[in-house]
Amino acid sequence: MAALIETDGHPPDEQPWQALADLLPVGLAIVSLTPEGPGRVIAANPALLALLRGASGTPPELFADAAWVDPEERNRLRAALREPHPIVDMPARLRRADGSVAHVEITAVVGGGSAGGSADVNVGTHELQGTHELRGTQRLQVGTLSGRCVQVLVRDVGERRRREEQSRDLYQQLLQAEKMAALGQTMSGVAHELNNPLGAILALAERLRVQGARTPLASGLHTLHKEAERAARIARQLLTFARKRQTTRLMVPLNEVVAETVRLREEDLQRAGLRVSVDLADDLPDVFADPHQLQQVVLNLLINAEHAMVRAEVGRLVRVRTSRDDTDHVRIEVEDDGPGMTADVVSRIFDPFFTTKDVGEGTGLGLAVVQAIVAEHGGRIDVASTPGAGARFAVVLPAAGATVQAPRMQTTVVADTSDRFGEGLRVLLADDEPALAGAVADTLRDAGFEVTMAGDGQEALARAQAQTFDAVICDLRMPRVDGPTFYRAIAAISPPQARRVIFVTGDVTGTEAARFLDESGCRWLAKPFRLAELLRVVRDVVG
Repeated sequence: MAALIETDGHPPDEQPWQALADLLPVGLAIVSLTPEGPGRVIAANPALLALLRGASGTPPELFADAAWVDPEERNRLRAALREPHPIVDMPARLRRADGSVAHVEITAVVGGGSAGGSADVNVGTHELQGTHELRGTQRLQVGTLSGRCVQVLVRDVGERRRREEQSRDLYQQLLQAEKMAALGQTMSGVAHELNNPLGAILALAERLRVQGARTPLASGLHTLHKEAERAARIARQLLTFARKRQTTRLMVPLNEVVAETVRLREEDLQRAGLRVSVDLADDLPDVFADPHQLQQVVLNLLINAEHAMVRAEVGRLVRVRTSRDDTDHVRIEVEDDGPGMTADVVSRIFDPFFTTKDVGEGTGLGLAVVQAIVAEHGGRIDVASTPGAGARFAVVLPAAGATVQAPRMQTTVVADTSDRFGEGLRVLLADDEPALAGAVADTLRDAGFEVTMAGDGQEALARAQAQTFDAVICDLRMPRVDGPTFYRAIAAISPPQARRVIFVTGDVTGTEAARFLDESGCRWLAKPFRLAELLRVVRDVVG
């Protein structure tokens, strides 16, 4: 192999070169050269035979049609061999005997005859005979064989390509993670800024709905309250998607959440010309979950079904079912008879901001939020859909075992102050949002409480040091003195009063805030909250 092994004087002992050829992890071959181009393989080392064989079968001839995935790659190699220069690391794809594809780089040089001196190769008993297949003992030897030939080195680069692709995938994932982290922070900040005004709007809408229940404005007040709830849900979706919202988990009767959510959406579905069929299984076990987030899951699935059918003008029925999936899991199904989805759409349906709706009609967050909530609760969501046959979303959640000890969900929708349970009790209300504080104070007074208000943490601390309160409602973030500082000062003066502090906050995204709430053990509500929820917590505190 004159082109592969250059020596001065007499050729060396051929045995070391034979051993080296056998041990090399790259493929080596001597290929005959005819007027038409490279012909059959005269000799090859074990590495090349293993590369061409694959898992099984007889390795094909290196330059045969069957060995090349793309005939154009072989033609380019043939053309390059007519040039006077060696070929170095030409990329190619070879088809193995087992049908798999090997990504390789080929280095080749023409040697022997009048063009390149003598290429002396002694094939001897190790010659690989045949035109379209390789046979023999798979050894390549240095010796004497006259005539022009092509000396070929074939390097398998499949593993390198896989590593490069993995590196590119990891890089893209890292970029995407950084984008989503930045987006999550932005969305979390926007949601926090919205939560304070939304809290005031929701509280006032709830009060107006109660007070105007028997007036001609009742329908409008109901709509106002419902739209305020809708705005609050959007803020929760942003925080949930950003994975920044702390959850309050209770023992939740699944059928109640599903039935209530359907009732909330049923009027809109009917206006769109759609019918709803509800089939709730008996004797379902409770789930340990955040009831608001479960309601968000069902609501988003209902809205998704509604939009799909209305836009396509296909289908008129939404089926909602609950059942036991097995002894340890419960199942919620939302199915429609709408246009269905292609496999490509199904594969991307949970991607954030992916939407098939027109610009301005959807955010692409609804189903991404559903998947995030379900995963956070230890469940899974399955999708079944084909074009023209509707779609079925199935949410499977773990049932709460007997060992789970937690309060059960209350189903009050609006604040009930009729029993005036706060008669003779004092509440300190500290919040720097006047509109929200006013609505909360009015509700507490309706329940019989004497309410003392403070506009910042320092004022609240002075009032708490001057007298004892039966309950303290305090914003976590306040000017001058923040919530944690206020709490620690109260705990140092009066530990019993510190245990009666209730925090409200529009943002628990920071690890410090979340850690403080966990360590203090204080009750807390996330803005925007229902006044009914606040009264329930206050009732628990005053006992």
